[in-house]
Amino acid sequence: MFVNLSNHPSSAWSDSQLAAAHKYGDIVELPFPVVDELWDSQEVDRMAKLYQDKVHSLSGPNNCVVHVMGEMTFTHKLVTLLKMGGYRCVASTTKRDVVLLHDGSKNVKFLFCRFREY
Repeated sequence: MFVNLSNHPSSAWSDSQLAAAHKYGDIVELPFPVVDELWDSQEVDRMAKLYQDKVHSLSGPNNCVVHVMGEMTFTHKLVTLLKMGGYRCVASTTKRDVVLLHDGSKNVKFLFCRFREY
């Protein structure tokens, strides 16, 4: 099983990202939570524990890889908890393709490269 815990549902992924995820198993969506910018560390810790429990309710660590991409302090805490529980966690890596436009703005595309373990 491949748990997609991010703000980017797999329905919007490229064919190459889908193929890479399917190497781990069927994709299960677990939307990334809203992490309030005013929360202190204890509130982030509570949310991370809640999401650790959600992942565990989907599958045990032997049959599951978790793709975690989002707010950094929550991601760090959740990945730490999941890895302590025996889960494999991955991040998606991308190539950043930037085109500077004549008006000074930028057009940015992120091109999937691979999943990398935390």
